[in-house]
Order: sequence, then C-alpha cells, then structure tokens
Amino acid sequence: MPDISPAVRRPLELRGLGLRLREWTQEDLPVMAELFDDPEMDRWTPLRSPFDLAAATAYLAKAHQARAENRGINLAINVEEDRPRGEVLLRRTGNPGEGEIAYGIGRRYRRQGLAKRAVELMTLHALQDWEMTRILLRIEPANEGSQAVAASAGFRLTNDAPVIREREEGPFTLLTWERTS
Repeated sequence: MPDISPAVRRPLELRGLGLRLREWTQEDLPVMAELFDDPEMDRWTPLRSPFDLAAATAYLAKAHQARAENRGINLAINVEEDRPRGEVLLRRTGNPGEGEIAYGIGRRYRRQGLAKRAVELMTLHALQDWEMTRILLRIEPANEGSQAVAASAGFRLTNDAPVIREREEGPFTLLTWERTS
C-alpha cells in the first residue's frame, strides 16, 4: 500500500453540485447517531440499529483508520455549511483502479437529490484524484431507491455475479452497478 502523502493527511473536503462533502469529526457524533439510527439504514446498509453514541464513536474510529491506511474515506454530506444530512464513502476494492462507493441519507433529508449528487461528486473525486477507472455501487435487488440513484448518476447494472455478504440475520445479495472512466 502506498505511503500517504501530506495532501492525503490534511482534512478532506469536496465541494460541488450544491454540496460540501467533508470528513466527520468528534463533534458530529450525536448527528451521526441521529442519522444512522434508522430502520431504512439498518435495512439497506451495514449500519445496525440501534446506532447510539457508542456505535458512532466506534464507526468514526474505523473511518479514521481506513483513511490513515489509505483504504478509503467517509465523508459527511452537507448542504454548504449546514449540519450533515448523510454520508458517502469510497473504498478501494483491492482490484487495481477499482473503488466502491456507498451512501446513506438521513430520513428527514431523503428525496432531495442528495444521494445522486454525493455519488456524482465522489465518483468524480475517485476518477480524477484517486485515478480509478472503475467505480462500483453494490445494491440489493429490492432497493429501488438506490437503483434509481445509480441510474441517474450514470451507473449501469453489470452482468457480474451477485455478491453475497453476511449479516446477523443471514446472507444478502448485492448486484453490481458500475461507472467507468
């Protein structure tokens, strides 16, 4: 894994499409707990409910570790200087030039185009700044909202074999959507 350059160590912030994506801070922990303790987040993401301050603290520590190890970034989705409304993250998949984006929007902020814009901005960052050539979204077949986000953000459903991931309640299937450079 390459050394992290000084540019990677500084706080990361992306602006565009009416959004400000920035790294989470300790001050955000109560907001994270509020946004992520939601049945829809529990249903469609790896974030389990209840998601309290202890869960937020552990989650933030893992996000900081991923960044420090140059494996990925977790960014709060803000509208300008407003409080976070959700999250978008980028992870290296382990395949050269390939990354995976995931996202979640707080209940009060859904249906405002935030996920689409955050995915578009993060995709641009991955392609330009991380020099990735293939960006993936992994979406459960029943998650029609995320499929609509993927399509509207320029991703297409692939013929890749479904990905099976485990949860406490059992395995679940994800289909792969992609956007290439």
